[in-house]
Amino acid sequence: MAKKNKENSGGFSKFVIILVIITLLSSFFAIYEIFLLSGIETLIRYIVIGVLILIDLIILFKSRGIRKKKKKKSKRVLFIIFDIIYMLICLAVGIVIFYVYGRISGLNKIFVTYTSDLVVMSKSDANKVSDIKDMTIGILDDKTSPEGYIIPQEIIKKNKLNDNNEIKDYDDYTSMLVDLYSGDLDAMFVTNHYVSMFSGISGYENVGTETKIITSKSKKMLKANNSAIETASSGKSITEPFTILLMGIDSTDEVLSENAIANGDTLILITFNPKTLNATMFSIPRDSYVPISCWSGKPENKITHAAAYGDDCMINTIKDYFDIDIDYYAKINFKGLVKLVDAVGGVDVNVGQRLCTDDSSRGGQVCINPGEQTLNGEQALVYARNRKQLANGDFGRAEHQQEIIMALVNKIKTIKDVSTFMDILNTVSNSMDTNLTTKQILSFYNVGKDILKRSTVTDNSNVINVQRLYLQGTGQMIYDERAKMVLWDYVPNQSSRKDIINAMKVNLGKKEHSVIKKFSFSINDPYEIEVIGEGPYKSSGGYTLLPNFVGDSESQARSAAARLGIPVSFKGNSGYVVSQNYPANKRVDLIKGSVTLTLSGSRQVVSTDDEDNKKDDDENKNNVVTEDEGENDVQDNSKITPSPTPPPEKDPITPSDSKARVEE
Repeated sequence: MAKKNKENSGGFSKFVIILVIITLLSSFFAIYEIFLLSGIETLIRYIVIGVLILIDLIILFKSRGIRKKKKKKSKRVLFIIFDIIYMLICLAVGIVIFYVYGRISGLNKIFVTYTSDLVVMSKSDANKVSDIKDMTIGILDDKTSPEGYIIPQEIIKKNKLNDNNEIKDYDDYTSMLVDLYSGDLDAMFVTNHYVSMFSGISGYENVGTETKIITSKSKKMLKANNSAIETASSGKSITEPFTILLMGIDSTDEVLSENAIANGDTLILITFNPKTLNATMFSIPRDSYVPISCWSGKPENKITHAAAYGDDCMINTIKDYFDIDIDYYAKINFKGLVKLVDAVGGVDVNVGQRLCTDDSSRGGQVCINPGEQTLNGEQALVYARNRKQLANGDFGRAEHQQEIIMALVNKIKTIKDVSTFMDILNTVSNSMDTNLTTKQILSFYNVGKDILKRSTVTDNSNVINVQRLYLQGTGQMIYDERAKMVLWDYVPNQSSRKDIINAMKVNLGKKEHSVIKKFSFSINDPYEIEVIGEGPYKSSGGYTLLPNFVGDSESQARSAAARLGIPVSFKGNSGYVVSQNYPANKRVDLIKGSVTLTLSGSRQVVSTDDEDNKKDDDENKNNVVTEDEGENDVQDNSKITPSPTPPPEKDPITPSDSKARVEE
C-alpha cells in the first residue's frame, strides 16, 4: 500500500513538473510578445512583464512544496487550477499579440513576386519562345528593374535568345511599344501590367488583343534588394513630422502580393506633424507634366507614366519635382478600399450628383445617387474612382478621394469593439503594401491616443487640422517624344508649385510660418477656407509649341514663326507648306536649329475661313514659356511629312498625324 502511495506521489510529482514547465513556457511566450509591442504604453508593458515574472517565480517556488510536502488535497487542487488558468491567460495574450503583430508586419511585404512578359504583335507568326529567331527584341537598359531587365535576362539566357536575335536596349516601355507597332521591333520584354499601362492611350485601347504573350516568368524577390526607398527611412521616428505618399492600385486581386504598379490615378501626398496634429493633403494630378527621374536626362512627361517603372521611380519623381523628402508610402488596391469601408460600417459622404462606375471586380456597374448618405465599400469606390462624369474631371475625383480618406479617419476613431478592429487589420494586411516598419506602425498608437485624448477634451471630431493643397496649371496638347503622338498634359504653374512646397515644408517644421497680420471679412460673404496653390497668379504658364505650318504660304509661315521667335528655312521656291521636319505641337525649347518647311512648288487652294481658323487654333494652343526646366531629349524623326489631310486614327504610331491624341 505504501509502495502504491509512493508511486502515486511520483506520478503526481511528474505531472506537476510538466504542468509548471508548460506554464513557464506560456508565460515566456506572452512576455516575449508583450516585449515586441515597442512604443506602446512602455511603463504598463514593463509592469505587466514584471508581474508575470513574479507569478512565474511564485509558481516555481510553490511547485516544489506541492511535490515534496504532504499538502492537503484541496491546496493541491487550487494550485493546479490556478496554474492552468494562468497558463491559458498567458497563451491567450501571447496568441492574440502574435496574430496582431503578424498582421501588422504583413503590411510591409518583405517579398514581392515580379512577372515579366515577352510580347509580340498578334499577327506575328511566333507563338512560342522557340519561334523567336532572327528577330529584334526590346529590353529596358535599367539593370535594377526586375521586370524590365533582371527577369528578361534570365529568359534570354535560358532560351539562348542571344544566339540568333538582336537584343536592343530602350530607356522606356513606351518607345518600345511604338517600335513594336511600327514593325521596327519584333518582340519586347515588359511588365505583366502592360495592358493597364497602355490601354488608356488613344490608339492603344486594344493593346491586349493586338499583342500576344509568348512566354512569362515570375520570380519572388526580396523587395529591399530592388528598392532604395525600402530602407531609406527605416530609422525615422513617427514622433517627428513625416511625409507619406498614398498610391492607388488598379487591381481586382484580393491579396496584394505580386508587384503592384500604381496607376497614377490616385497619388496623394500627405505631410503630418504629430506634435501639432496639423496635416497637408495634396492630390497630384495624373497628367502633371514633370521630369521623370528614372528616365535618361529626366525629360518631362505625364507623372502617371512613372508608375510603370516601380515605386522608386514614382517616389523620386515626386520628391525631385516638389523638393521634399518622402519618408513613407502606402499602396492599396480596389478590393482593399471596398473591404476597409465595409469593415468600418461605411463612410458618411454628401454626394453631389449621380455617379456610376464598374465595381471592384469589373463585373458590373454600381451607381450612387446624390444626397447625404452612408456609402458601403462598392459605393465609396464609385465616388473615389469616377472622373468622367464630373465637370472638373480628375480634380473633382481628387477632392472625392480626400473626402473618403477623411470620412474613413473619422469612422475609425469611433471603433471600440475588437472584432471590427480585427476586420480592419485583416483587410489592410492583405490589401496594402508599405515601407513602414512594424515598429513605426506600432508608434501610430501614441498618435491615435493623443488624437482621442484631444477630441474628448475639445468635443471636436476634427482634431486633425487638414490643409488642402491644389496645383494650378495649364492644359496643353504637347507632342510626346516617346509615344510619337500629341497627348494632353497638365503643365504646373510654377508659382502654385512654390506655394505648395512652402506649405508642406512649414508643416514639417523645415520653414518658419509667416504670420498673417491683416485680415478682413464681410458678414455678408461666407468664409471660405483658403486652398493653397489655387492662386490667383499673374501668369498661367505653359510652353511655346510648334504650330502646324502645313497649308500656309511662305509669307504666312514666316510671319507666324517670327511672332513665336522660331527660326525657319524653306525647301522649294513657291507654293504652300506641305511638310515640316519637326512635328506640330513639339516644344519649341526642344528644337535644335531651325525648322525646315517644304513648299509644294505650286499653289494650293486654301479658303480664307479655314486659314483664319487654323491661325486662331495655333495662337490658342501656344502659350508663353515661364521657365525652361526640360532637358534636350529630342528624338530624330528624320523628315516627317504630314499630309494636309490627317491619316486615319488606326495608325497610332504615325508621326505625321497632326491631330492631337488624348490619353483617357
